[in-house]
Amino acid sequence: MALDEQTNKFFRIRRTVLQMLNDRDYLVGDFEINTTKEQFLDKFGEDPKKEDLVINKTKRNSPSEQIFVFFPEDAKVGVKTIKTYVERMKSEGVFRAILVVQQALTPFAKQSLQEFSGKFHLEVFQVGRVAC
Repeated sequence: MALDEQTNKFFRIRRTVLQMLNDRDYLVGDFEINTTKEQFLDKFGEDPKKEDLVINKTKRNSPSEQIFVFFPEDAKVGVKTIKTYVERMKSEGVFRAILVVQQALTPFAKQSLQEFSGKFHLEVFQVGRVAC
């Protein structure tokens, strides 16, 4: 995939995710949702690192409720990646997250999500299904 195409994809995905978080009553500024592609490029560059795209938002009427949105580097997300994100969530006291993945999770990664589901709520969205 060409660099410009990849950048466009992540620009659209990030905007869509921010709109979704706003719809779910998380604090998202209009300026974030209405970011232009040029502003996105200024902030993240032409080849954005997925770690830089991570989003952390707070519920509008409940500041203690937060959510992360992670964009894993690996095309195929495994158990190690899931555990890394859960550890970060645990250390920051965040119990909800969305993983925006490029491909379906490995069977073991799906199983690990089940194991963490008692305390952490992780939703998985595949890239092709998120972008508008």
